[in-house]
This record gives sequence, C-alpha cells and structure tokens, in this order.
Amino acid sequence: MNTTEVSGSWNATKGKLKQKFAMLTDNDLMFADGKKDELIGRLQVRLGKTKEEMLEIIARL
Repeated sequence: MNTTEVSGSWNATKGKLKQKFAMLTDNDLMFADGKKDELIGRLQVRLGKTKEEMLEIIARL
C-alpha cells in the first residue's frame, strides 16, 4: 500500500474501518499526505495491532 493508494480511496476505506472497528473516530482516521506512518501508528495504538496487521486489514478492505 502506497500513499497514492491510501489517499485515492481513503474516504471509502475510512468508512469501512469505522464499520469494522466502531471505536475509531474521525480524528483516529485523519489522513494527511506524507503522514501514512503517523496514521498507521495511531491505528496500531487504538486497536492493539502490529503495523503489518494494520496494513493487511486496510489492504483487505
């Protein structure tokens, strides 16, 4: 998953993540160009997953 893939379909992906993990907020899912690692880090902390697990979850959505 690269930055273009994330930002290109982020609104759809964000909605799917919120459906799958109801505790996520808009602040948790805020994405800014060049901040992919920061976003993944926030999700890791919030969901207790590894970076690899988070990337896999997002890729499957």
